[in-house]
Amino acid sequence: MSTCEICDGVGLVRVVNDAGQWVSRACQCQEMQREERRLAAAHVPQRYRDCILDSFEIYKDADRSLGEALQTARKFVDAYPVDTAGKGLLFTGSIGVGKTHLAVGVLQRMVRERGVKGLFCDYRELLKSIQNSYNSQVQTTELELLKPVFSAEVLVLDDLGAQKPNEWVWDTVALILNTRYNDKLTTIITTNYVDQPAGSGAKNDAERAAREPSLGDRIGDRMLSRLAEMCIRVEMTGKDFRKTGVKRARFG
Repeated sequence: MSTCEICDGVGLVRVVNDAGQWVSRACQCQEMQREERRLAAAHVPQRYRDCILDSFEIYKDADRSLGEALQTARKFVDAYPVDTAGKGLLFTGSIGVGKTHLAVGVLQRMVRERGVKGLFCDYRELLKSIQNSYNSQVQTTELELLKPVFSAEVLVLDDLGAQKPNEWVWDTVALILNTRYNDKLTTIITTNYVDQPAGSGAKNDAERAAREPSLGDRIGDRMLSRLAEMCIRVEMTGKDFRKTGVKRARFG
Protein backbone atom coordinates (compact mmCIF):
# COMPACT_ATOMS: atom_id res chain seq x y z
CA MET A 1 0.00 0.00 0.00
CA SER A 2 1.40 3.43 -0.95
CA THR A 3 1.96 6.06 1.74
CA CYS A 4 -0.32 9.10 1.70
CA GLU A 5 1.58 12.10 0.28
CA ILE A 6 -0.37 14.52 2.48
CA CYS A 7 0.14 12.98 5.94
CA ASP A 8 3.06 10.69 5.09
CA GLY A 9 1.16 7.74 6.48
CA VAL A 10 0.68 9.27 9.93
CA GLY A 11 -3.05 9.82 9.43
CA LEU A 12 -2.95 13.38 10.78
CA VAL A 13 -2.30 16.78 9.22
CA ARG A 14 -1.56 20.16 10.78
CA VAL A 15 -3.99 22.92 9.84
CA VAL A 16 -4.87 26.41 11.07
CA ASN A 17 -8.33 26.65 12.64
CA ASP A 18 -10.68 29.64 12.66
CA ALA A 19 -8.92 31.05 15.71
CA GLY A 20 -5.58 31.07 13.92
CA GLN A 21 -4.23 28.15 15.94
CA TRP A 22 -2.36 25.15 14.58
CA VAL A 23 -4.30 21.96 15.30
CA SER A 24 -4.15 18.34 14.21
CA ARG A 25 -6.92 16.97 12.00
CA ALA A 26 -7.54 13.55 10.50
CA CYS A 27 -6.18 13.30 6.97
CA GLN A 28 -8.61 12.69 4.13
CA CYS A 29 -6.88 9.36 3.53
CA GLN A 30 -8.43 8.10 6.78
CA GLU A 31 -11.95 8.67 5.48
CA MET A 32 -11.01 7.00 2.19
CA GLN A 33 -9.81 3.94 4.10
CA ARG A 34 -13.00 3.84 6.16
CA GLU A 35 -15.00 4.11 2.94
CA GLU A 36 -13.14 1.19 1.40
CA ARG A 37 -13.74 -0.89 4.53
CA ARG A 38 -17.47 -0.13 4.36
CA LEU A 39 -17.55 -1.14 0.70
CA ALA A 40 -15.71 -4.38 1.45
CA ALA A 41 -18.15 -5.12 4.29
CA ALA A 42 -21.07 -4.70 1.86
CA HIS A 43 -19.92 -7.87 0.02
CA VAL A 44 -20.75 -6.61 -3.46
CA PRO A 45 -19.71 -9.42 -5.84
CA GLN A 46 -16.67 -8.76 -8.02
CA ARG A 47 -18.89 -8.88 -11.10
CA TYR A 48 -20.78 -5.81 -9.92
CA ARG A 49 -17.99 -3.73 -8.38
CA ASP A 50 -18.01 -1.31 -11.34
CA CYS A 51 -21.79 -0.86 -11.25
CA ILE A 52 -22.27 2.75 -10.27
CA LEU A 53 -25.10 5.08 -11.23
CA ASP A 54 -22.85 7.21 -13.46
CA SER A 55 -21.88 4.17 -15.55
CA PHE A 56 -25.45 3.06 -16.27
CA GLU A 57 -25.67 3.28 -20.05
CA ILE A 58 -28.97 3.69 -21.83
CA TYR A 59 -28.74 2.24 -25.33
CA LYS A 60 -30.18 3.89 -28.43
CA ASP A 61 -33.98 3.61 -28.70
CA ALA A 62 -34.19 2.21 -25.16
CA ASP A 63 -37.54 2.26 -23.41
CA ARG A 64 -38.05 5.48 -21.47
CA SER A 65 -38.54 3.44 -18.27
CA LEU A 66 -34.76 2.88 -18.09
CA GLY A 67 -34.02 6.59 -17.96
CA GLU A 68 -36.82 7.09 -15.43
CA ALA A 69 -35.42 4.26 -13.29
CA LEU A 70 -31.98 5.88 -13.27
CA GLN A 71 -33.51 9.22 -12.30
CA THR A 72 -35.49 7.59 -9.50
CA ALA A 73 -32.34 5.87 -8.19
CA ARG A 74 -30.42 9.16 -8.11
CA LYS A 75 -33.25 11.05 -6.42
CA PHE A 76 -33.61 8.28 -3.86
CA VAL A 77 -29.97 8.57 -2.79
CA ASP A 78 -30.23 12.35 -2.61
CA ALA A 79 -33.34 12.08 -0.42
CA TYR A 80 -31.91 9.45 1.94
CA PRO A 81 -32.50 9.18 4.86
CA VAL A 82 -34.67 12.18 5.75
CA ASP A 83 -37.24 12.01 2.96
CA THR A 84 -37.23 8.25 2.33
CA ALA A 85 -38.61 7.41 5.80
CA GLY A 86 -37.35 3.83 5.81
CA LYS A 87 -38.71 3.07 2.35
CA GLY A 88 -36.67 1.15 -0.22
CA LEU A 89 -36.83 0.42 -3.93
CA LEU A 90 -38.31 -2.54 -5.81
CA PHE A 91 -36.77 -2.88 -9.28
CA THR A 92 -38.92 -5.11 -11.49
CA GLY A 93 -38.36 -6.16 -15.10
CA SER A 94 -37.12 -8.89 -17.38
CA ILE A 95 -33.60 -10.31 -17.41
CA GLY A 96 -30.82 -7.98 -18.51
CA VAL A 97 -32.47 -4.56 -18.25
CA GLY A 98 -30.04 -3.36 -15.56
CA LYS A 99 -31.94 -3.87 -12.32
CA THR A 100 -28.94 -5.16 -10.36
CA HIS A 101 -26.72 -2.43 -11.81
CA LEU A 102 -29.01 0.28 -10.43
CA ALA A 103 -29.51 -1.48 -7.09
CA VAL A 104 -25.76 -1.85 -6.57
CA GLY A 105 -25.21 1.69 -7.83
CA VAL A 106 -27.56 3.01 -5.16
CA LEU A 107 -25.86 0.89 -2.48
CA GLN A 108 -22.34 1.98 -3.42
CA ARG A 109 -23.27 5.65 -3.59
CA MET A 110 -24.94 5.44 -0.18
CA VAL A 111 -21.86 3.80 1.30
CA ARG A 112 -19.57 6.44 -0.18
CA GLU A 113 -21.67 9.58 0.26
CA ARG A 114 -23.88 8.76 3.25
CA GLY A 115 -21.51 6.51 5.18
CA VAL A 116 -24.11 3.76 5.53
CA LYS A 117 -23.37 0.18 6.50
CA GLY A 118 -24.81 -1.78 3.60
CA LEU A 119 -25.01 -5.40 2.50
CA PHE A 120 -25.56 -7.17 -0.83
CA CYS A 121 -27.33 -10.54 -0.73
CA ASP A 122 -28.17 -12.86 -3.58
CA TYR A 123 -31.60 -14.24 -2.66
CA ARG A 124 -30.97 -17.79 -3.86
CA GLU A 125 -27.51 -18.02 -2.29
CA LEU A 126 -28.84 -16.69 1.02
CA LEU A 127 -31.55 -19.35 1.17
CA LYS A 128 -29.05 -22.09 0.31
CA SER A 129 -26.71 -20.88 3.05
CA ILE A 130 -29.54 -20.92 5.57
CA GLN A 131 -30.53 -24.46 4.55
CA ASN A 132 -26.91 -25.55 4.82
CA SER A 133 -26.74 -24.19 8.37
CA TYR A 134 -29.16 -26.96 9.43
CA ASN A 135 -26.39 -29.47 8.79
CA SER A 136 -24.99 -30.54 12.17
CA GLN A 137 -21.45 -30.44 10.77
CA VAL A 138 -21.74 -26.75 9.85
CA GLN A 139 -20.63 -24.35 12.57
CA THR A 140 -22.63 -21.31 11.40
CA THR A 141 -26.21 -21.07 12.69
CA GLU A 142 -29.26 -19.67 10.92
CA LEU A 143 -29.35 -16.72 13.32
CA GLU A 144 -25.70 -15.88 12.64
CA LEU A 145 -26.40 -15.83 8.90
CA LEU A 146 -29.51 -13.71 9.24
CA LYS A 147 -28.23 -11.22 11.82
CA PRO A 148 -26.36 -9.00 9.27
CA VAL A 149 -29.34 -9.27 6.89
CA PHE A 150 -31.67 -8.08 9.63
CA SER A 151 -29.43 -5.24 10.80
CA ALA A 152 -27.90 -3.79 7.61
CA GLU A 153 -28.78 -0.13 7.30
CA VAL A 154 -29.29 -0.66 3.57
CA LEU A 155 -29.83 -4.18 2.20
CA VAL A 156 -29.79 -5.14 -1.48
CA LEU A 157 -31.76 -8.37 -1.94
CA ASP A 158 -31.01 -9.42 -5.49
CA ASP A 159 -33.22 -11.67 -7.63
CA LEU A 160 -36.11 -12.05 -5.19
CA GLY A 161 -38.31 -14.99 -6.12
CA ALA A 162 -35.58 -16.96 -7.90
CA GLN A 163 -35.89 -19.90 -5.49
CA LYS A 164 -38.75 -22.34 -6.14
CA PRO A 165 -41.40 -21.51 -3.54
CA ASN A 166 -42.50 -23.71 -0.67
CA GLU A 167 -43.70 -23.08 2.88
CA TRP A 168 -40.15 -22.80 4.24
CA VAL A 169 -39.15 -20.28 1.56
CA TRP A 170 -42.26 -18.19 2.22
CA ASP A 171 -41.65 -18.25 5.98
CA THR A 172 -38.00 -17.23 5.54
CA VAL A 173 -38.86 -14.36 3.18
CA ALA A 174 -41.56 -13.22 5.61
CA LEU A 175 -39.08 -13.26 8.51
CA ILE A 176 -36.55 -11.14 6.61
CA LEU A 177 -38.99 -8.60 5.17
CA ASN A 178 -41.09 -8.22 8.31
CA THR A 179 -38.03 -7.76 10.52
CA ARG A 180 -36.66 -5.01 8.30
CA TYR A 181 -40.10 -3.44 7.89
CA ASN A 182 -40.63 -3.28 11.65
CA ASP A 183 -37.19 -1.74 12.16
CA LYS A 184 -37.79 0.80 9.33
CA LEU A 185 -34.62 -0.25 7.53
CA THR A 186 -34.09 0.40 3.83
CA THR A 187 -34.38 -2.61 1.54
CA ILE A 188 -33.57 -2.46 -2.18
CA ILE A 189 -34.93 -5.42 -4.12
CA THR A 190 -34.60 -6.70 -7.69
CA THR A 191 -36.84 -9.31 -9.27
CA ASN A 192 -37.50 -10.75 -12.70
CA TYR A 193 -41.12 -11.42 -11.80
CA VAL A 194 -44.12 -9.21 -12.47
CA ASP A 195 -45.29 -7.35 -9.39
CA GLN A 196 -48.74 -8.97 -9.30
CA PRO A 197 -50.65 -11.26 -6.91
CA ALA A 198 -50.59 -15.04 -7.24
CA GLY A 199 -52.76 -16.33 -10.08
CA SER A 200 -53.36 -12.80 -11.36
CA GLY A 201 -55.41 -12.76 -14.57
CA ALA A 202 -56.03 -16.50 -14.57
CA LYS A 203 -59.67 -17.63 -14.62
CA ASN A 204 -59.02 -21.30 -13.95
CA ASP A 205 -56.28 -23.81 -13.10
CA ALA A 206 -55.40 -24.38 -16.77
CA GLU A 207 -54.83 -20.68 -17.39
CA ARG A 208 -52.91 -20.40 -14.14
CA ALA A 209 -50.58 -23.22 -15.20
CA ALA A 210 -50.02 -21.70 -18.65
CA ARG A 211 -49.25 -18.13 -17.58
CA GLU A 212 -45.90 -16.80 -16.47
CA PRO A 213 -45.55 -16.84 -12.66
CA SER A 214 -45.83 -13.52 -10.85
CA LEU A 215 -43.98 -12.25 -7.79
CA GLY A 216 -47.06 -13.15 -5.74
CA ASP A 217 -46.70 -16.75 -6.93
CA ARG A 218 -43.05 -16.81 -5.84
CA ILE A 219 -43.16 -15.12 -2.42
CA GLY A 220 -46.87 -15.20 -1.50
CA ASP A 221 -49.45 -12.44 -1.66
CA ARG A 222 -48.98 -11.49 1.99
CA MET A 223 -45.35 -10.55 1.40
CA LEU A 224 -46.22 -8.93 -1.91
CA SER A 225 -48.54 -6.64 0.03
CA ARG A 226 -45.76 -5.96 2.53
CA LEU A 227 -43.43 -4.91 -0.28
CA ALA A 228 -46.00 -2.35 -1.43
CA GLU A 229 -45.57 -0.69 1.98
CA MET A 230 -41.80 -1.10 2.12
CA CYS A 231 -40.65 -0.09 -1.35
CA ILE A 232 -41.14 2.37 -4.18
CA ARG A 233 -41.87 0.31 -7.29
CA VAL A 234 -39.53 0.93 -10.24
CA GLU A 235 -40.59 -0.93 -13.37
CA MET A 236 -37.94 -1.39 -16.06
CA THR A 237 -38.85 -2.47 -19.58
CA GLY A 238 -36.45 -3.21 -22.40
CA LYS A 239 -34.21 -5.62 -24.21
CA ASP A 240 -31.58 -7.79 -22.56
CA PHE A 241 -28.52 -5.52 -22.53
CA ARG A 242 -26.35 -8.56 -23.28
CA LYS A 243 -27.94 -8.61 -26.72
CA THR A 244 -27.57 -4.88 -27.35
CA GLY A 245 -23.83 -4.63 -26.82
CA VAL A 246 -24.23 -2.40 -23.75
CA LYS A 247 -21.79 -3.41 -21.01
CA ARG A 248 -23.39 -2.77 -17.66
CA ALA A 249 -22.30 -5.38 -15.17
CA ARG A 250 -18.62 -5.34 -16.00
CA PHE A 251 -16.18 -7.85 -14.62
CA GLY A 252 -13.52 -6.26 -12.46
